[in-house]
Amino acid sequence: MKYISTRGLSPAKTFTEILLGGLAPDGGLYLPEAYPQVTRAELDAWRNLSYADLAFAVLSKFATDIPAAELKAILDKTYTAEVYSNGREDSDFSQITPLRTLVPGVHILELSNGPTLAFKDMAMQLLGNLFEYALDKQHAELNILGATSGDTGSAAEYAMRGKRGIRVFMLSPNGKMSAFQRAQMYSLQDENIHNIAINGMFDDAQDMVKAVSNDHAYKAAHKIGTVNSINWGRVSAQVVYYFKGYFAATQSNDEQVAFSVPSGNFGNICAGHIARMMGLPIGQLILATNENDVLDEFFRTGAYSPRGTAHTYETSSPSMDISKASNFERFVYDLVGRDGAKVREFWSRVDAGGAFDIKGMECWHDLPKFKFSSGKSTHLDRLKTIRELWEEYGVMVDTHTADGLKVGLEQRRPGLPLICLETALPAKFEETIIEALGCKPERPASMAGIEDLPQRVEVMDADVATLKAFISANT
Repeated sequence: MKYISTRGLSPAKTFTEILLGGLAPDGGLYLPEAYPQVTRAELDAWRNLSYADLAFAVLSKFATDIPAAELKAILDKTYTAEVYSNGREDSDFSQITPLRTLVPGVHILELSNGPTLAFKDMAMQLLGNLFEYALDKQHAELNILGATSGDTGSAAEYAMRGKRGIRVFMLSPNGKMSAFQRAQMYSLQDENIHNIAINGMFDDAQDMVKAVSNDHAYKAAHKIGTVNSINWGRVSAQVVYYFKGYFAATQSNDEQVAFSVPSGNFGNICAGHIARMMGLPIGQLILATNENDVLDEFFRTGAYSPRGTAHTYETSSPSMDISKASNFERFVYDLVGRDGAKVREFWSRVDAGGAFDIKGMECWHDLPKFKFSSGKSTHLDRLKTIRELWEEYGVMVDTHTADGLKVGLEQRRPGLPLICLETALPAKFEETIIEALGCKPERPASMAGIEDLPQRVEVMDADVATLKAFISANT
């Protein structure tokens, strides 16, 4: 299988050729030339597979240039109950992603049992092992540059810490994450981990990463790679748990389901879009935003209008405090019939601080066939949802998962089972849980007192030249 750019001006490459790089040379994002299709016979055969075996079945369709035995060994090493239990005993961690049923037809897919208590671990632990595999084959080194609004950074750092030949430079918005999220990242003392707090919002940090990635000479000279969800390896790994969640919530492959996905950078729900395009019977993809509702606005009106950092709200679901969603370009590429010229036209406006509107265009009329619905949740909504789940079911959820449940229950079509993707464990957002419930959430013993550990972080203005100088000085 070969991969092409959403902007249509880069040569096709293999999975391992794009694994370490991130953005395509033309500034676009990589996607398969065509989505591999899953047959009914394959769905039947996959239904009762373990998570590692299911991951092998799915990812074998994407990573066709990795020998099967070697890919299987990487996946068996990655997806073990020991890695995805965090010492907890309240779920069946042999499933890796247990399904929690609230009432018949309403489920939460647990994705936050990895080392950093967030769904990002599901893909990042695999990416760390894939990177180590690829670098060993090439006898090479890699400097990972990423931006995080909360969970990607810690997941990447815990996956890459101590890995041979890998350094991590992770940008985050200074003071904008929860105290727990900051402590998870900044308390790491590994020499190959560098945390950089940017005076600005997530979008500023993400723009800096893209600027460095688009400086092709600097990128090549300093061996820059990325672990953000612009990296195709991340997105392809996330496709797996849509299949796992579907099988867990249904009795047969004749059924359809709705997935509700808390959405910031569009990577998580983009994986659901890809799973549906492959043939998974998804009847509805429900996109849930917080007060930063640029994506909800698009699906309601056809207008994609990122608001810029000055108009991005700081909320109690901070990992979704994003105005400009990187992975949205992948979906729009499919929406406009894989027309790279049209995507270049749209993103030339976005990259210049503008917007685009598809209402009235042919692709606006095609939008319903992609099965998306959307809605938004506010601070008061998530407090109410957290309280109701605790009082009615004894289930405590984090703020982002609360957004997903609130919007999912509002938007799901009658008759479709609802699967809400869990974002993180409540411990990561202790301040809001206390506000909602008047008590502190439990946290794994491994994370006890993490806020009291010494922290190591470089504070920096949102200046690309300063960032490049820092990377150069530390490689």
